[in-house]
Amino acid sequence: MIEIETLKRHAGLVDRMATATGVDLQEAALSGDLSIDEITDAVLKCTGCSDPAHCAGVLEQSPTVAAPPGYCRNRDLLARLQP
Repeated sequence: MIEIETLKRHAGLVDRMATATGVDLQEAALSGDLSIDEITDAVLKCTGCSDPAHCAGVLEQSPTVAAPPGYCRNRDLLARLQP
C-alpha cells in the first residue's frame, strides 16, 4: 500500500507538471476531457517514477516547460491535454 505522504507528493508533482506544460487539470476535468479516474491513475503512475527528485528540480528551475521529462509516466496524457 502506498503511504499518504507519497500520494500527496506525487499528486503535487502531477499538478505542478500539468501547470508547467499549460494544462489546467481542473478545467480539463470540468470540460470532460479528463476523468477523475484518469487523474487518479496519473498520480499512481507518478508514484512509480524513476526520478521524482529530478522532476521536482525541473519544476523549481522553471515555471513553464515545453514538455515533461522523457521519463515522465504521464507524458502522453499531458501532451493530449495541452492547448
